[in-house]
Amino acid sequence: MYIIAGLGNPSKEYERTRHNVGFDALDVLADKVGTTIEEKKFKGLYGRGIIGGEKVLLLKPQTFMNLSGESIRAAADFYKVEPDHIIVIYDDISLDVGQLRIRKKGSAGGHNGIKNIIAHLGTQEFPRIKVGVGDKPKKMDLADYVLSRFSKEDRALMEDAFKEAARAVEVMITDGADAAMNRFNGHKA
Repeated sequence: MYIIAGLGNPSKEYERTRHNVGFDALDVLADKVGTTIEEKKFKGLYGRGIIGGEKVLLLKPQTFMNLSGESIRAAADFYKVEPDHIIVIYDDISLDVGQLRIRKKGSAGGHNGIKNIIAHLGTQEFPRIKVGVGDKPKKMDLADYVLSRFSKEDRALMEDAFKEAARAVEVMITDGADAAMNRFNGHKA
């Protein structure tokens, strides 16, 4: 079994912001899998499906970004899922808008949601899909930037990136992270 966690912040106020690209990509994946993410448990919303013959739990933590690890740990403990079967999708300001980067493990790189997941799982060894949201303008506060929305042009690029992120999850499950890295790393919408 796999847990696919898309990171974001709950409530309408944060919908379609840069910080919520994990939620947006998970919605695209849920559509592909033929499920909805509406059940409540694990301090989050979730849906279930099958990808490549494997059971998957699509999870949107509702703890706010900086406490995402609480939700992921609760689901992992319940289903006895090891970290190498937890795929996390989240925003990355060091990548161009719509660019993907897949990693099998790594540090938080300054991302507080990932930092909290590492703290709760006790390891950095879980696969992740970073979705580029572009670098913040020089004089803008980071929190304000990641909680802002995309321009119309950039949003169109992001819609393509969400589809590619969903495909990347499928490849990670069916063919492995290395195959997904070869296919999707550097992809720009």
